[in-house]
Amino acid sequence: MKSFHKVISAFSMAAILASANAAEIKIGVIMPITGAVAAYGQTAWAGIEIANKISPTLKNGDTIKLVLIDNKGDKVETANAATRLITEDKVSALIGAMVTANTQQVLQIAEEKRVPVVAPAATADKLLDRAKFGARVTFMDSFQGTTFAKFAIKNELKSAVIVTDQSTSYSLGLARAFKKEFEKSGGKVLNELKISSGDKDFKAIVSQIASLNPAIVYVPVYHPEASLLVRQARQIGVKAVFGSGDGVSNDTFLQLAGDASNGYLYTDVFDSANPPTQVSKDFIAEYSKSKKGADIPGFTALGADSYLLLLDAMNRCDNPSDPICINQKIKNTQKFEGVSGYINIDKKGNAVRSVVIKEIKNGKVTYKDTVNP
Repeated sequence: MKSFHKVISAFSMAAILASANAAEIKIGVIMPITGAVAAYGQTAWAGIEIANKISPTLKNGDTIKLVLIDNKGDKVETANAATRLITEDKVSALIGAMVTANTQQVLQIAEEKRVPVVAPAATADKLLDRAKFGARVTFMDSFQGTTFAKFAIKNELKSAVIVTDQSTSYSLGLARAFKKEFEKSGGKVLNELKISSGDKDFKAIVSQIASLNPAIVYVPVYHPEASLLVRQARQIGVKAVFGSGDGVSNDTFLQLAGDASNGYLYTDVFDSANPPTQVSKDFIAEYSKSKKGADIPGFTALGADSYLLLLDAMNRCDNPSDPICINQKIKNTQKFEGVSGYINIDKKGNAVRSVVIKEIKNGKVTYKDTVNP
């Protein structure tokens, strides 16, 4: 009995010592919690928070502290946030921002300071070409746009009008990839129409779409413009199928588009009704308790995966707060089991992963297909 008590005491002492030696490691998070694309930041932040709740510590007992700054979707605010988090808060890594243009701001500053960045949702193909300290957990536009074009042709949607936001690299990249694959696969692009972020009156655009009568209208833009455009198109009787990239993957698009969203197709990273991993199932269970629902937005899954990818890299470092080691381990990530599926990270930091295609039916998002790389 004395021997047993000695063993228990030894374990207790070891636990006390481990707790005393545990460090606090900071991860900076830059998200648009307010502003025009707040829906993206809020949903991603929800995923990061829940992932942190599930896994708040590293294997060695170190605690992870999240430091969130709202960039309001603004480039200057983004740059200021990145600088503050690195120089004042002394974070070991960054998650952010959301849209490509703001993520580029984060990467530029992090590159100078040699601090790793994981981007949850920035999809531009060339985003990481010069970023030695950057990575992402989402797919690239070329894969997203190409996959959707193949899906359209497969479903006999062989004539298209493309509506591009000429002010965003996200939209231009998706449009370029879609057009190339669509025409290569036998489809015909009837016209390419241009809009800009912030536009609200699309009467001229939808009139042109109506006169061309395409089978599908591909709208690779963010949800504020996409929702208004499809509403105005339906108001004048346009019957074509509408489709987008992951820029409409949020509840705000459904609310803004209303009944006009019925039949809308888009690409995404995750479908909570078809969880691809055990990590997905565990996350869904926790999300259901925290958010009182089980329908998880793709950006929420990507936010969680950004956090969990960093933890995985930190756990493989002798010094888990060392930004250089964290960055190296991220680039050596293979078969990472995330909320949104299995992810491999290549030498540039790009994610090799699947894409999910969804359809909105009667105000609800439904699963259509999963396409693997």
